[in-house]
Amino acid sequence: MAHPRSRRLRALALPLGLALTASLGFLPHAATAASQGAAPAAAAPAGGPLLSYVVNTTPGRATVGRVTQEIARAGGKVVTAHERIGVIVVHSADPRFAATMRGVRGVQSAGATRTAPLKPSGTTDTGRPQKVELTDDRVAAAGAAARARGDEPLEPLQWDLPAIGADRAAAVDPGSRKVTVAVIDTGVDDTHPDLQANFSARQSANCVGGVADTSPGSWRPYDPASDYHGTHVAGTIAAARNGVGVAGVAPGVKVSAIKVSEPGTSLFYAESVVCAFVFAADHGVQVTNNSYYVDPWMFACKDDADQAAIVDAVGRAAKYAERRGAVNVAAAGNAGLDLAASKLTDTGSPNDSAPTTRTVDPKTCWDVPTQLPGTVTVAATGVQRLKSGYSNYGLGRIDVAAPGGDSAQVPELPAKNGNILSTVPGGDWAYLAGTSMASPHVAGVVALLRSTHPDSGPQEIQWLLKQQADNPGCPAGDAGCTGTKHVNSHFGYGIVDALDAVLE
Repeated sequence: MAHPRSRRLRALALPLGLALTASLGFLPHAATAASQGAAPAAAAPAGGPLLSYVVNTTPGRATVGRVTQEIARAGGKVVTAHERIGVIVVHSADPRFAATMRGVRGVQSAGATRTAPLKPSGTTDTGRPQKVELTDDRVAAAGAAARARGDEPLEPLQWDLPAIGADRAAAVDPGSRKVTVAVIDTGVDDTHPDLQANFSARQSANCVGGVADTSPGSWRPYDPASDYHGTHVAGTIAAARNGVGVAGVAPGVKVSAIKVSEPGTSLFYAESVVCAFVFAADHGVQVTNNSYYVDPWMFACKDDADQAAIVDAVGRAAKYAERRGAVNVAAAGNAGLDLAASKLTDTGSPNDSAPTTRTVDPKTCWDVPTQLPGTVTVAATGVQRLKSGYSNYGLGRIDVAAPGGDSAQVPELPAKNGNILSTVPGGDWAYLAGTSMASPHVAGVVALLRSTHPDSGPQEIQWLLKQQADNPGCPAGDAGCTGTKHVNSHFGYGIVDALDAVLE
């Protein structure tokens, strides 16, 4: 059985990846200062395993205060209370706790956020990226030529930038320093030479467990060797044009990190994600990137009380961020599923204990936060402007598409790898593929739109994003692609256009 990381993060496994080491003559190396600490968890009291819950109430101090008193009477311990959205995070060892709280006046939903008990956090070795020494003279020559043109040394390997006009957009407007994209993920190595200049520590935190920790470095990966995902995403969005390594889609904007992954597992639980959206909103973030689904359910079904509470809690937090001006962008997923189908088979949930096979209705069982109302849902494409084979799709479910990589679609030399090149911890660069890689391309374009239209709200920005997208239309003979030239199941409104974002 695959490790949870390969099932739930929106990136494909790293046999597809190729890390670019700093032994190349034109690439400086920077040592990481990534945190090795692990967030502590409370020990389970005698009498039962300790679980985490969300209790969702009518927003407001009075109701939340009254409900917290009832939580204490029911034997629960409040971890944090988000009064403005009415979400309370609680620990309890009573298996009847959620049912008890559902009967309390003012409580609108309540449920466990996980199926496995809380335990002390730790890290484990889950495999390392495949790093190699690049001795290809053609790559070195391409890097030298790129530097002579004023491009980044590894930019010739980034077929994805010209695919959406991001290389030309950077010459017009690289994005505003007043715009920040929050990477809600496994943490970001802000010591990376391609990220240092654009990183916003003020807007970064560790939200694991549901309470924001803003101490210096708290946002960095627990284990840089395995928690590379967030750093890769950050580089695609805003790697600086500084003569080092790669370039981001919006190299002039800022990027922040909000870490939400459990140490050693990269599971993203609801209480952590709620904390992340609220923190982003309260710290002036304009865009959030979400390349994950909320564990332990690949699809959270609203006819199950526990899963419905997860949808409710995360939905409130995401909507709060949107009301505060943020555009939320999310990866569609890598299972190759039609999200508009009448039914789907989920074999990986719950992924924190014992997964079972179940049939779900995607109209009522949602991939969270991907299918939350107001979220920009992103499918992946390859260099040939075709949907990547692994990418989820669906008419009316996909908003836009962007490069996510596909090993079956091979670019011209020197960029002979069809996947996406970006930053990884320790001052390195690596190839990855997945809708995880497509989503940050869109987040970068949204950041450019926020830069050129600073007075526009989230809805207008989303309208511009879709209006400017270029739709290839359904491939001839592909019966799996439905819709029209303008809106279809593979590309939504189309592949995003970074150049139009700074010109129109």
